[in-house]
Amino acid sequence: MTEESAALYVVPTPLGNMADLTRRAEEILRSVPWVAAEDTRHSTPLLKQLGSSARTLPAHQHNEHEAAARIVDKLRAGEAVALISDAGTPGISDPGARVVAAVRAAGCKVVPLPGPCAATTALSGSGILDEHFLFYGFLPAKAGQRRQTLEDLRSLPYALVFYEAPHRVLETVADMANTLGERTLVIARELTKLFETVHSLPLAEADAWLKEDSNRQRGEFVLIVSGAPAGADAGEGERVLKLLLADGLPVKQAAKLAAAITGAAKNALYDRALALKS
Repeated sequence: MTEESAALYVVPTPLGNMADLTRRAEEILRSVPWVAAEDTRHSTPLLKQLGSSARTLPAHQHNEHEAAARIVDKLRAGEAVALISDAGTPGISDPGARVVAAVRAAGCKVVPLPGPCAATTALSGSGILDEHFLFYGFLPAKAGQRRQTLEDLRSLPYALVFYEAPHRVLETVADMANTLGERTLVIARELTKLFETVHSLPLAEADAWLKEDSNRQRGEFVLIVSGAPAGADAGEGERVLKLLLADGLPVKQAAKLAAAITGAAKNALYDRALALKS
């Protein structure tokens, strides 16, 4: 090995296109005696394809503490270990962070390699103009918790970057539209793979676009929502809401229009309108 021998190498692996594996990553995976993998069954074909004779040990979300202890033992014995996830960069909405923290705490060397990451890949092709972004990862699976999380994020002036699974993408997009108001949404799916899609549209139209073709609901998703528009705050939303209600508009219509005008959250305005009417 040309790198330090007794080190933990954090190695990103391709999202789908094998040509995205860097030459440095190939060299590490071929030369280390051990590879700690999220799923050894998934990673063994990759290692065989590279001609690696490394032995594997599991390092997934259910055994990270035990895996970290084994890795530290091997590093202290002078053996190098590569850490990989099923796809992309370990520790970025994938197992790995606890392993890295434990290795650092033990005083052992950690060497991170640059490489594939779905979030930055999607961002680079999104055309979203916000200067800053917040990577959130996966939203809560439960609807109530997901909506509350989106409510907590809605006033941030940063592009919001999420991962989502195909079986939840419709309900997540619907919650985004109801909570975040008028925004731009970029739907990036199956990145680097045969059916890669990067599509930008108004957030309010995303549900219909996904339902037009069931194939659009397949694959792993990155969802990027533009940041809160300048001046989008609850105070302005309530002021406009009161004017619309005073003009006799129904609660639901008033909340929808106030959200469209000010960028404030429609659900919050609807709840406030009900309170005002009562």
